[in-house]
Amino acid sequence: MRALILLLTITILPLSLFGQEKPKKEKKKKDSIVLGWKSKGMLEALFNQSAFNDEWQGGGTSNVAGSFNVSQDLNYKSKRVNWDTKGIANLGFAIAKDQKFVRKTTDRFEINSIFGSKIPETKWYYSAIFNFRTQLAPGYEFFNRDVLDEEGEIIEVVQDRRKITGSFSPAYLQIGPGILWKESDDFKINLAPATARYIFVNSRFTNVDENDPEALENYVPFFGVEANKTVRFELGASLSAYYKEELLKNIIFENTLNLYSDYLENTKNVDLDYTLNVAMAVNKYITTNVALQLIYDENAISGLQVRQVLGLGLKYSFLDWKSQS
Repeated sequence: MRALILLLTITILPLSLFGQEKPKKEKKKKDSIVLGWKSKGMLEALFNQSAFNDEWQGGGTSNVAGSFNVSQDLNYKSKRVNWDTKGIANLGFAIAKDQKFVRKTTDRFEINSIFGSKIPETKWYYSAIFNFRTQLAPGYEFFNRDVLDEEGEIIEVVQDRRKITGSFSPAYLQIGPGILWKESDDFKINLAPATARYIFVNSRFTNVDENDPEALENYVPFFGVEANKTVRFELGASLSAYYKEELLKNIIFENTLNLYSDYLENTKNVDLDYTLNVAMAVNKYITTNVALQLIYDENAISGLQVRQVLGLGLKYSFLDWKSQS
C-alpha cells in the first residue's frame, strides 16, 4: 500500500498544480458549458516507411508500418448528473525486409465510462466506473527454428512464431463505486476503493491435463488465471486520472493514468497503465502523433512494458453533434 500512496501523491500533485493555472481561461470554459448530450468521433491513419538500396552502407532494414486509430466520446451533462464515455481502438502492423511474418506494433480496444452524481456546490461527484480493455488481434512470440535431417544435423534455420495471446484474450473488466473530482472535461480524477476486476482468457491457454501432475506443477498462470479456468476475480482499489492540455499552439498533450491494487492477493503490488499521447496538428486533416505507454502488471510479466509510436497521418472527425436539454 505504500507504493500505492506514493504513486497517488506523484500523480495528483502535478495535476493539481496544472489545474490551478489559467483561471481566466477556465472561467470562460465554465461559462460556455452546454447541458445535454455531446458526441465527437475521430478516425486516424498513421504510416511509416523506410527504404534502403543494396549499396547503402550505413545499416538499416527496409520496412513499412501502419496503424489505424478510432476514438469516440459520448458525454451527458445536467445540473446534477455527469456521464462521460470514451471508446478507443488502435491496431497497427509492420513488415520488414527479410522477415517472414507481419508483426503487430499496437493493439488496444478500450471503453471507459464514468457516471457521476454531483455533490452540491463542490467539484465532487458520487461515481460509478465501467472499464473494459482488451486486444483485437492475436499476439506472437517470434524465434528461429532449426530444421534437422534424419541424422539430427541442422540443414537450415527458418523463422517461426508461437501464439502467446489471442483476440480478446486477455480481456479486463472493472466495475465499482467511487468518488470523482472533476475540474473540467480535460481534468478529472476518480478513486474507487471497492472495485471488482475480472480477467478473461481463452481456455486454449489454460487447458492442462488434470491427470498429469508434472504438467499441473509446471503450469504458469496465464495473466493470473489458474489452470483449466477462464476467469480470474479480483477486488481492490483503483484510481484513474485524465488530463489534457494545449501547451503550445496546435500541440496537445493527453495523459491517461490507471492504477489498481488487489486486496485479495499481493496487496503491495500496484498495476499501472499510463499513456501519454502528443498530437501535433499540421492542418485540419494532417497530424503527427507521438504515443508512449507504460504498463506494469505482474499477472502478465514481472517487469515494465514500454510501447512507443511515432507517425504522420491523416485525421477525420465524425459524429460531432450536440443535443441541448
